[in-house]
Amino acid sequence: MLVNAYSKKIFNLAYQFSGNYEAAEDLTQEIFLKLYGSLTKFDFSRNFTAWLLTLSKNYLIDQYRKTKYEKTSRDDFDEHVLSSDSQDGPEAEVMENENRRMVWEGFEHLSPEIRMAVILRDIQGKSYDEIAEIMSLPLGPVKSRVNRGRLQLARVLKDYKERNHGM
Repeated sequence: MLVNAYSKKIFNLAYQFSGNYEAAEDLTQEIFLKLYGSLTKFDFSRNFTAWLLTLSKNYLIDQYRKTKYEKTSRDDFDEHVLSSDSQDGPEAEVMENENRRMVWEGFEHLSPEIRMAVILRDIQGKSYDEIAEIMSLPLGPVKSRVNRGRLQLARVLKDYKERNHGM
């Protein structure tokens, strides 16, 4: 029942964090195994979804630190993430693919904690309060991480454009 209710949400988080479909599938399974082993520790006075997302976030960051996943498989990136609404033919498709590549290059330069904050805020649309609960942080550091992540991402994307387009 828990897998049916939460697998898509956990998979999306794992995919957005890893950028690799197969890795996200593996990470999702591993998170549910960890969840199963941790259910006895759950405090029923807390919000289960926030607890599960916190457990998932911690696991993803730990795995990232252990393995430094390579971001190799970006072709099947979710269409709702960072895609343009207008499909004006091959030129638009090329630009969309280049934009995805630039964003993933930018994410690779962020620390896991900052990357997670940006993903939760800007890709998943979570509120700062929700992110604070998920990341077990006060509101101020959450806002700071999101802001720092956005600034770092903007610098990386600017450098990428300048390197590849001579702007």
